[in-house]
Amino acid sequence: MTVSGAPRTVVVLLGPGVVADAALLAEVTTDTCAALGVTGRLVRADTPAEVSQRLGEVAADPTAVAVVLPGPVPAVRALAERAGAADRTVWYDLSVVEPLPVAPGGVHLAGRGVFGLVWAIRHGYWRVAAPARRVWYGTHPEQWADLRLPATAPPRGGAVLLHGGFWRSVWGADLMDALAVDLTRRGFVTWNLEYRRPDRFGWEVTAADVAAGLAHLATVPEVDPDRVAVLGHSAGGQLALRAAADGVRVRVVVSLAGVLDLAEGDRREIGTGAVTAALAGGVADRPERYAAADPLARVPIGVRQLIVQGQQDDLDLIDFNRRYVAAARAAGDEVTYLEAPGDHFAVIDPAAPIWQQTVARMETLLTGAGEQLRSG
Repeated sequence: MTVSGAPRTVVVLLGPGVVADAALLAEVTTDTCAALGVTGRLVRADTPAEVSQRLGEVAADPTAVAVVLPGPVPAVRALAERAGAADRTVWYDLSVVEPLPVAPGGVHLAGRGVFGLVWAIRHGYWRVAAPARRVWYGTHPEQWADLRLPATAPPRGGAVLLHGGFWRSVWGADLMDALAVDLTRRGFVTWNLEYRRPDRFGWEVTAADVAAGLAHLATVPEVDPDRVAVLGHSAGGQLALRAAADGVRVRVVVSLAGVLDLAEGDRREIGTGAVTAALAGGVADRPERYAAADPLARVPIGVRQLIVQGQQDDLDLIDFNRRYVAAARAAGDEVTYLEAPGDHFAVIDPAAPIWQQTVARMETLLTGAGEQLRSG
């Protein structure tokens, strides 16, 4: 989508000592920027002084955004705390590292490999093209939501976004940036929620953060509590359904390629054991935890649901979603099922047909009677 005031250039700055094929990084940069409608270029910087110089050039150009792969050199990494144009700079480490201190307004992402450069570029673009207001619902650095208000009033409703990433800390709320912008442009107040993940803080903390973040939405006066949809992608689909089952006030839950059968996810070791790791044990070891967390074990949840699944996604997720829908309907829940062409990330891509179908059905469910359907 074209956005007025959006950056025109993304400079990906490759610092000294980064272990990656530069040609591949350049290809990712070019392709990702082309999809955003901006010019992208990869620039090498072999010394701390050169990194600082390049950052200064970006700071002097209000139409430019920088994504910095700093590498291991301490003098380069230290620049993150004092470089200018922090609000137009994303620092990204390919490997898993400790959080990098950044200047106010800056951001650090890490641990997503080369694929993560795609998301770092997108985040750098969207945080400038459609800025959000950061709202804190707790005191921890990961207890926040990005709030965006539509240009027209009154809003059509509220949309809470819960990101996925198999409940692992390397993935964050930036995954949902594009959906938040798209929904805001459609007239919704959007609340892109970050939460502490169980790999670092434990399962109970994650569940409590999601509940607290959803409850804090009540402090936003523009939101009608009777017109709120909660949209969760992948692991976020599980979190969204679990929150609704726990009694959070919500009109519609939208699960986008959600992980909706945790017990079988544990047995099949999906996501290289992601379910088992997140819940700190298997279903045989943690039966009470699974009973509370597993969407399939919680039906009926008594809330209108839209379950969305791409046909080119992981076959186990397709299986989980189909069986969840059958069980929820049998238990008496009102469930709309949309299964259509698309992979795991198409469901959070505003340009994808499956998302266009999703948002149309969500809008209908927020305002009127639901329907039971399957698109294929």
